[in-house]
This record gives sequence, C-alpha cells and structure tokens, in this order.
Amino acid sequence: MSTSVSPLGPIDPNSVPEAETEKTAPWIVRKLVGSMTGRIVRASWQTLKASGTNVICLSPWGDSSPLLLPCIRFRDLAVHTIIAATGGVAAVAAPVMGPVSDVVVSTFGDTILVEMGVHVGFDLTAKAANDLIFDGAIHQIVPIHSSRLQTTGVKVMTITLKYKHVPEDASLGFYRSGIHKDNSLFSSVMDYLSVEKGWFSPYLFASGRRPVIPRSVKPDIVFCHGPFLSGDYKLGEALLSESAQVISFSKPAPAPPPSPSPPAPEHSDPAPSSGLPHLGSLKLPSLSQTFARSRTPSPEPALAPVPAPPQPRRIVVVVVGLKPHRAGLWTTSQRPSESVIQYQLLNGCPAVVVPAKLGTPLLAWDTLTLAQLWKVKLPHEGEGAKSQDGKFEGIVGVLYEYLDLCVDWERVVLATKDEQGTDASADAKGGEAEADTEKKKEAVKDAVEVLVAAAVQSGASKTVKDEIDEDRAGIAMWRIP
Repeated sequence: MSTSVSPLGPIDPNSVPEAETEKTAPWIVRKLVGSMTGRIVRASWQTLKASGTNVICLSPWGDSSPLLLPCIRFRDLAVHTIIAATGGVAAVAAPVMGPVSDVVVSTFGDTILVEMGVHVGFDLTAKAANDLIFDGAIHQIVPIHSSRLQTTGVKVMTITLKYKHVPEDASLGFYRSGIHKDNSLFSSVMDYLSVEKGWFSPYLFASGRRPVIPRSVKPDIVFCHGPFLSGDYKLGEALLSESAQVISFSKPAPAPPPSPSPPAPEHSDPAPSSGLPHLGSLKLPSLSQTFARSRTPSPEPALAPVPAPPQPRRIVVVVVGLKPHRAGLWTTSQRPSESVIQYQLLNGCPAVVVPAKLGTPLLAWDTLTLAQLWKVKLPHEGEGAKSQDGKFEGIVGVLYEYLDLCVDWERVVLATKDEQGTDASADAKGGEAEADTEKKKEAVKDAVEVLVAAAVQSGASKTVKDEIDEDRAGIAMWRIP
C-alpha cells in the first residue's frame, strides 16, 4: 500500500487525531437538541456568533430556498492549486481539519437497514462488466455505444442510515479542474437559480451533517471529509453489491482480523476440591531479591510497540438517484437520529471500483446532474472519434482528474476476467513499472468514459425518465473498506 497522501486531504493533519471515529451524544442530549426549546436555544446561539460577513448559500436540502449564513465555516477552508493529470492547474478548497485515519471498523451494528423495492428487468444485463475493457486487450477501444450500457431497469432501495451525533456542519471541500480556462473556484457573478451543485445535499443533511455550499463557488466536484459515520461505508458497499455491472481495479476487501481469545492460565490447581492450599498462591523469596534490595532493579528490555499499518480503502463510483422517503417531501427523510432515503441504481451504468490513497475524501459527487448529462452528445462510433462540441471529453477529463488525485496506483489491478484479483504488476521494476502505471491510468480513464457514456445514454430510457428525478441524480463516490 502506498504511503502517499491525496492532495484532497485535510489541511491540518494534527488538529483531529481520530477523524474516523463516529461521534456519539447521550440520548437525553439528542432529545433536548431536537426539541423546540433546544432548537430556539441553538438558533439564538448561532445568531450571537454571526459576527462575520453573511454568505449566500444553497439550502441544506440543495434547493433554491434563500439561506444566509455567517462566515463561520468558510474561514476554515484553505484554497490551493495543484498540477492535474491533464497538465492544467486545478483549484482545491480543502477543509482545515484532521486527516482521514484508516482505523479498522470491525463492527457496524445496526447502522443501516436496506429495503429492496420493485426492480423488474434490472438484472437482465451481465452481472460483471470487466470484459468491456478487460478482455485480454487493454488498448482496445471502449465500446461506449455497447447495448450493455443501455438502461432497461431501475432498482430502488430504501436505506435507513442511523447516527448518534448532534447535527453539525459537514466538512466540505471543493475541486475545480484545470481543464477550464478559468480555474478560479469563485465566480464574480452569482447564479442564484443554479442549484445543481447541491443535488446530493439531502444525503448529508438528512444524516445530521449540514452541507454549507456558497452560491459563489463553481466547483466540478464537491467532496466531504466528515463527520464520519460507519454507515457510510456500509451504504457504499450495499450500492456496490446491488449494482448490475461492476468494473473493479482493486482486490476485494480483506476479512476483518479475528478477535483474540483470552489467554489460558499458566498454572492450574490439580485438586481444587481438596483442603490443601492452592499451589499458585505460594510465593518463596529468592536469594537474588534478598541481597539486592539496596539497588534499583534494572528495567526489562522491550521493543517499542509498532503502530498498526493503515488499512487499505477503496472508492466506488456509481450513478445514483435520490428520492425522499414519502410524498415527495425531503423533510420525511429526516428523522430523529436516522435518515431514510430511496436510492436508485441503473442497470446500464456500471460501478467502478478503484483503490484509494490515504486522505481520500469520505464522500464526493460530480456537480452535473443527470438532466445535464442527458444533453451531452456522444462521439460517433469508431476508434479515436470525438464529440462535436468536446463536452463529453471534458466531463470524462474532469472526473478522471479528480480520481487521479485519489487512486493508489500501486494497488491498481489489471487482469482479465479469469485473472481478476491477481496483481499483475508485482514484479515490475524501473521502466516496466512506469509503463505499467500508464496502462493502469489508461484503463481507469477508459472505465470513467464507459461510466459517463452509460449515464448519458440513460436518458433514452422511458423507465429512467418515469422513475428517476433527473435533478436529484448523478455520479457519486463513496470511500469503502
């Protein structure tokens, strides 16, 4: 596993030592905070803290409702630039907080509850899509016009995500690609009607993490580092397991280590029922202890404890739609200490799995919705064909740029379907390793192209248009074990 840290990681590595520890609050505190009196007290306290400049933000649900917030969280954003994979200069605004530590989460308990809905025709496509780019020829043209990428069914899952912390602001970051001529994150003219960048906000706000997205920013990717919920991992794994097609560049997650058994006693009494004293309780002084009382005993030599190595993480990239629990009202998805949201998966859109670096964000989403992706024109069939306006290549380039900052390229696995799970680059050295890395990057970019093409083609499906809210659907990413 590579020790390099993603540039999208938090700015201050030492501010929060346990950033992947789920916060909990006592039951009575959560009840008081959620009561009417508690809400009034918290609102009054926030008003007293509002001494800075007001910032016009999106609603926590990601809609166009007006919202003015004091400049509290935005002073905790550090904006810096990096050289992206495409050669341009990308802008990153990362939160100032602790790093994403890779602590093993051994048990999840009842963090999520999954209820499957009707999904007729969802499993008609192949269960694995690795042969789209892994069929013995890595450099073959990716069939973006393949019939496997045409969506014919939608799977609906109602997932309950539980949490035990008091609602607080989410630690968000913003990424703008270097492909743009203007790589500035902040626009001089605010578009008050543009709310697409907040299409994923209900996921955070319903689970007690208020997303604060100013209207003045124009990111390509919005990412989140916390607060951490163990249910995020479980939910990402559920979406991966229920996907109809999977393109995996990573080995399966290792099994959790077994819990250590209690040590057996060194000595046992052969006759505990007899009246004789226990042999283990007898102590005889030694001669060395008797004559050496005048000096301090020397400490026993011991090796320093070695810290446990960080656990490998993965990233799953999926096309997902969100819907409120009931009656088209997002407020029905926010319950005390839990969120209930309907997640929709398209059987023509494969899930892409890549190994993650240290410091990779917990969650991220592309700010383009399905409604915007449906307007993109695909290139014509044929090797090397490009779209007329170049928007398709630009979307693929932006998403690949972001993933390039998060992928641990040393752990990327390239193999055919029969060899999936074996490391083909274990013996690569020198120039072979560099050539192998280029193959890996080309394969991941091909997979991103397949994913975006499938999302664009989903607009031709009547089932998708009837079942999915195109303004609440897009490409989202979860970090998973």
